[in-house]
Amino acid sequence: MDVFINWKKDFVGKEATQQFLADGVNRKLVTMTIETGIDVTLDEAVLSDGETVGYITSGGYAHHVKKSMAMAFVATDHAMPGSKLEVEILGEMCPAEVLGGPIYDA
Repeated sequence: MDVFINWKKDFVGKEATQQFLADGVNRKLVTMTIETGIDVTLDEAVLSDGETVGYITSGGYAHHVKKSMAMAFVATDHAMPGSKLEVEILGEMCPAEVLGGPIYDA
């Protein structure tokens, strides 16, 4: 990160950025598969044991692998590959699993 930021200069957001670096991240962007016949749209809740741990950012049906997929920001302790979560789509709870890498590699 030091390559892109000159910490010797003052700039808008410098203090907030330094605080963010000191605290670390509290959520991560993950890719997941969802067991559903309905595509996600945006901002669906991602839950673990009934507690909201994140929100969907985008998703849709992956025709080549025949699975519904999504990207979501989730709490870091739920971002590990293989984590079992749920996504609320149109009021229905759908099982989801966090992926550790690409689901398809030609």
